[in-house]
Amino acid sequence: MPADRYIRPLTDQTAPLFTDRIDVPTYDRSALVPAVVHIGVGGFHRAHQAAYLDSLARLGETGWGEVGVSLHSPKMRDALAPQNCLYTVVERDHTGDTLRVVGAMVDYHYAPDDPEAVLDRLADERTRLVTLTITGGGYPVDEHGEFRSDDPAVQADLTHPAAPTGAFGYLVEALDRRRRAGLPAFTVLSCDNLPDNGASTRASVLGYARLRDAALADWIETHATFPSSMVDRITPETDDHLRAMVVDRYGLRDNWPVVTESFTQWVVEDRFCNGRPPLERVGVRFVDDVAPYKLMKTRLLNAAHSALGYLGSLSGGYRTTDEVMGNPVFADYLRALMREEIAHVLPPVPGVDMDSYQRTLVDRIANPRISDQLARLCGRGSTKMPAYLIPSLVAARREGRPTALLTLAVAGWFCYLRGYDLTGAPIEVRDARREELQPLAHAGETRLLLGDRSIFGELGDDPEFVQALDRALRDLESDGPAATICDYLATQLLPAA
Repeated sequence: MPADRYIRPLTDQTAPLFTDRIDVPTYDRSALVPAVVHIGVGGFHRAHQAAYLDSLARLGETGWGEVGVSLHSPKMRDALAPQNCLYTVVERDHTGDTLRVVGAMVDYHYAPDDPEAVLDRLADERTRLVTLTITGGGYPVDEHGEFRSDDPAVQADLTHPAAPTGAFGYLVEALDRRRRAGLPAFTVLSCDNLPDNGASTRASVLGYARLRDAALADWIETHATFPSSMVDRITPETDDHLRAMVVDRYGLRDNWPVVTESFTQWVVEDRFCNGRPPLERVGVRFVDDVAPYKLMKTRLLNAAHSALGYLGSLSGGYRTTDEVMGNPVFADYLRALMREEIAHVLPPVPGVDMDSYQRTLVDRIANPRISDQLARLCGRGSTKMPAYLIPSLVAARREGRPTALLTLAVAGWFCYLRGYDLTGAPIEVRDARREELQPLAHAGETRLLLGDRSIFGELGDDPEFVQALDRALRDLESDGPAATICDYLATQLLPAA
C-alpha cells in the first residue's frame, strides 16, 4: 500500500474517498425507500440479491432499498452497524479482482435485540417485499413440502405469537397486523435452495397462520403471494485473508467483505401482490415457471458441488474446489457426471444451451480465484442429498440410464459421515442429523441408512442399486476416490471430455 494512503474504515463519510480504486455508490442513500426486508443476511445474500438492488439504485430506481434482519446471531449486526450497513463485494474472475461497495441496505436489525422493531418494519406500509435466505432447514416442512405443525420453532411461536422468534412467526404476526390495519399484504420471496421454495414458503406461512386463526390464514391465502425463484452465484466464506487483502491493497477496513465470482443468475416467478422491483433492468429473468431453471441449477451445480465435496474430502489433502479440480481425474468425473447421468434426465430449459451451461459450470468450479471450501459444500448432507443428487439417481434408474457416478457420490457421503477420510484423518461432519446418522455409518449399516425414506425414498427397495452402492463403498475403501473414478469412467464407457 502506498505510504500516502491511510487506512480508513468503511462508512458513508469515507466511501467517496475510494472512488479512484473502488466502485462506490454515487446515489443518495437517504432517498432509498425501505421497501424490502430481507431475513437471514449472510454472504450469499450480500453478494447476490442486495447487489441487484444496489444496481437498481445506481440506475435511479430508489424505491427498493432494503432492511436486513438476522434471527440467530448478532455478528452481522456488529460488523455492519459501524459501517452504515455498507460493505464491499470482491468479485473475482480469472484475470483479477473488481471491488464494489454495496449501498442498498439502509438499516439492519438483530431480531432478539428488539423484536417489536422488526415487526414494525414488516408491518410498515412501505414494506412491499420480504425475501428469505434462512437455509432449507429453516422451513417447517417435511420431505414432501407439507407443513410440520410439530416443528419446535412453530410451537414456540404459537405460545407467544405477538413476540415471535422464528421467521414464519414474524411473517404471520406482521401480516396479521397489516390485515387489522387495512394495509395490503406483502410478497414473500424465498431465495433458498429448495425443490420448490415458493411452495415451501407458502405452506410454512399458511400452515402456521391456520394454527393461529383460520380467518387470518384465509386472508393471507387471498392477498399474499409466494413466488418461486432460482439463485446462483458461488460465494465462499469470508476469511481473514480477504479482510487483510482489502486493507493492504486498497486501504479500506471492512469488517465483513464478501467474495464472489463474476457469474450471477436470478430467475423469479412473476407473481407479486404489492408491486415488484424492476429487476429485469439489471439482468433478473422473470418467468411463468421457475421449475426448469431450478432443476438445472440444483441438479447440476449443487449436485456437482456435493459430489466433489465428499469425494474430494475423502481423498485427503484437498481442502478447496480448485485443488480438487486441478486433478484431471476429478475434473473428468464432474464432466461425465453432469453430461452422462444428470443432463439427460432434465427437462428442456427455455433460453439455455445445456452443453454450454455445463462447460460454464466446470469453469466456475475450477476457478482458482474463488476456491470454495469443501467443508462448506459438505455441510447439511442429509438435506442436500434428497434435494440435489437423489432425484437424478431415481430418474436415471427409472429410465434405465447409467447411474454409476451418482451412486459413487452417495457412497462418498456414506464414507464422509463416519468423520474421517480414507487416510484416517478426522473430518468435521456438519449436519443437523449427525448424531443420528453417524453411528449407522460407523457400523457400516448401509441398509439402515437407505431405510431413511426422507432422504432416499424408495431407493432402498431397489436391490440393483443397493448392490451397486455396496460395491462403490468397497471400491472407495480399497482403492480410494481417484482410482475408483478412473475405473468407473473406463468400465462405464464414459468418455473423459
